[in-house]
Amino acid sequence: MSRFRFVQFDLRKPRHPLAKFALGVAGVAVLSLLLVFGLFVGLAMLAAGMIWRIAAQLRAPVEAPNRDGVIEGEYRVVRKRDPMLSR
Repeated sequence: MSRFRFVQFDLRKPRHPLAKFALGVAGVAVLSLLLVFGLFVGLAMLAAGMIWRIAAQLRAPVEAPNRDGVIEGEYRVVRKRDPMLSR
C-alpha cells in the first residue's frame, strides 16, 4: 500500500433492497426539489420582467394622438435590380 493513500473511497450501490429503495427515493426527492426551486426562480424572473415593463410604460411620456391623419417619417424606395431576387 502507498503511504499517500489516506482515504479509500469506492461509490457503489448498496446491496440491501431497502437501502436501494431509500437511496432511489432520496434521489427523486433531490430532483423534485431542484425542479420546484427552478420553477419558482423562473416564475420570479417572469414576474420581475412584467413589473419592469409595466413600470417603464408608466414612466414613459404619453404622446398626443395625431388627429390630422398624417404620419411623419422618412421613406426610401427600394427597387429590384436582379430578376433572380424576385423568386
